[in-house]
Amino acid sequence: MLDRGIQIKTPEQIAKMRVAGLLVGETLELLRRSVRPGVTTGELDAIAEENIRAGGGVPSFKGYSHPPFPASICASVNEQVVHGIPGDRELVEGDVISIDCGAIVDGWHGDAAITVAVGTIPDAVTELMRVTEESMWRGFAAARLGGRVGDISAAVESYVRSQGDYGILEEYTGHGIGTEMHQPPNVPNVGRAGRGAKLVRGLALAVEPMVTLGSRHTDVLDDDWTIVTADGSFAAHFEHTFTITPDGLWILTALDGGESRLAELGVPFAG
Repeated sequence: MLDRGIQIKTPEQIAKMRVAGLLVGETLELLRRSVRPGVTTGELDAIAEENIRAGGGVPSFKGYSHPPFPASICASVNEQVVHGIPGDRELVEGDVISIDCGAIVDGWHGDAAITVAVGTIPDAVTELMRVTEESMWRGFAAARLGGRVGDISAAVESYVRSQGDYGILEEYTGHGIGTEMHQPPNVPNVGRAGRGAKLVRGLALAVEPMVTLGSRHTDVLDDDWTIVTADGSFAAHFEHTFTITPDGLWILTALDGGESRLAELGVPFAG
């Protein structure tokens, strides 16, 4: 442990997190293939829970916090940014859905999210998704041992700002992760380089930009969970869990460990 309650893992513990991360990544790919017009968000949730449990895991989200989250995934459609509760909502052509998934294996957590288009969507929404996902990877690319969490935040923000007039959520952030799903330090999606907790070996972080086509401001629905854009604009959300080693980065929830995208960015891969 470090100061401020930050959990530092051994290489063996990081390897256990990779097992959980792979289960999350595989579940998200199954869900990506399952998204289509007519499927309900509740059906996607059932697919996720079955796959997580079949893989020897437990859904991280189910029963989490207060009021207890009632499902195994967060399924957030269109103007819903994060924490959407799955139910009988049928997806239709032109929707986008953010699917956030977490799993616990042998006491260790993995956490990741994707945003998926349902059929054909407007070009502006396609670009929103691209910018959001790319900003996450730019955040990873800014991470170095001895650096600071703010280096990641600044890289995410800088990329999004360079691409257009988007809203970046500030109240909801990435986070440390390990034996609990949410741990210190927070990983904001806006910030200044050189600030925040130090990036050290054994630290695992979830980076998750949340970006909108309009304002960054949000509201919470009456279910006390679902976060929606205040202006009704579409949103996108991507997330991966990663760690830093002396040899480079390892994206614990990416099926290839992040190797292909890190190579494109000129970042050493250490999986």
